[in-house]
Amino acid sequence: MISRRSTLKAGVAALTVGGSGLVRSGSLAAHAVQVTSGPDAAGLQEVLDDIAGSAASAVLAEVRDSGQVWRGSSGVAELGSVKPVAVDGRFRAGSITKTFVATVVLQLAGERRLRLDDTVERWLPGVVAEGGRITLHHLLQHTSGIANYTNTREFRTLYGTADQVLGLRERTWTPQELLEFTAGQPLLFEPGTSWMYSNTNYILLGLVIQRVTGNHYAKEAERRLLHRLGLHGTNFPGRRSVIAGRHAHGYLPREVGDQLEPVDITRFNPSVTGASGELVSTAVDLNRFYRALLTGRLLRGEQQSQLLQIRSTGRSYDYGLGLQTRMVNGVRLWGHEGDIFGYQAASWTTADGRRQLTISCNPWGTGDLKPLTERLLAVAFQSPGTTETP
Repeated sequence: MISRRSTLKAGVAALTVGGSGLVRSGSLAAHAVQVTSGPDAAGLQEVLDDIAGSAASAVLAEVRDSGQVWRGSSGVAELGSVKPVAVDGRFRAGSITKTFVATVVLQLAGERRLRLDDTVERWLPGVVAEGGRITLHHLLQHTSGIANYTNTREFRTLYGTADQVLGLRERTWTPQELLEFTAGQPLLFEPGTSWMYSNTNYILLGLVIQRVTGNHYAKEAERRLLHRLGLHGTNFPGRRSVIAGRHAHGYLPREVGDQLEPVDITRFNPSVTGASGELVSTAVDLNRFYRALLTGRLLRGEQQSQLLQIRSTGRSYDYGLGLQTRMVNGVRLWGHEGDIFGYQAASWTTADGRRQLTISCNPWGTGDLKPLTERLLAVAFQSPGTTETP
């Protein structure tokens, strides 16, 4: 059985501060004193090391602040090795996919090829039982009332254990098969009257994009977003299970006696998430994408305003159209979180696009990842100043 802690002790952390040209690599030990008006490099690296020390096998992040760039990583790219985590490595971004899909839908609205108050029935006749009462806006903002297919008993029965996930790792799912998980289920609430996160909404939006354009949603997103912004590390894998290029491995816990064993789930066919969560990307690319989106480079004025209209959710974030929003240190952030087997990611940007954080983790360990990532957010979006670590 792999010893997680002994492996991490042999790991290597890398640190790059783009603003000053400083490049540092070495152990998880001391950090230099630094006076900076940009990212708190020492503070950020300390949190990454704490994440890798207890709650993740690998973690990487990029922080941008007023033109200065910090990139860091900690842990190991693969358990059982001493291979460092590449700060420019690729990772599965999960539900961050939703912002890309929503942006394409909003662009189509700006081109008058569809309207946000069009019903699902208008574009996908007969696909949803209550499609005549559900609009595209409802889908975008998770106010449709349609059940989340990944929360259904049938889905959780299939993907309930590590061994079951491994057994289905190469299974290709069609959007129609994913929609079958919620077929016949009543709406959770009257459309537009409440809020409930549902991956099913974005499976439907992917089909709408295809109906409107004649192209698969991924092809439209590639043409409109990836190529336009030069997001060379980003792709929609479809049914391809391998992550190309440098990347950290993801793991699932398998019970062996009274202990947990890490099972490598890096190779995985993400068609089971489709338009709701298949994206593979990098921290550089996600920061570039959200900076362009928040500063109005991708949408027309009316659609930009619609993007940022917030719906209260009762969670730690509220929701625009394919976009989460929350407050940190009195600053409003926009972006999205995402997770898929073996990977967790988040990307947050201020409204003016000047300050950003993108992080990817590969959860593994006994520590609680959530408070550690909250600490990272607090450091990334604190007021700049003098930082020092002993």
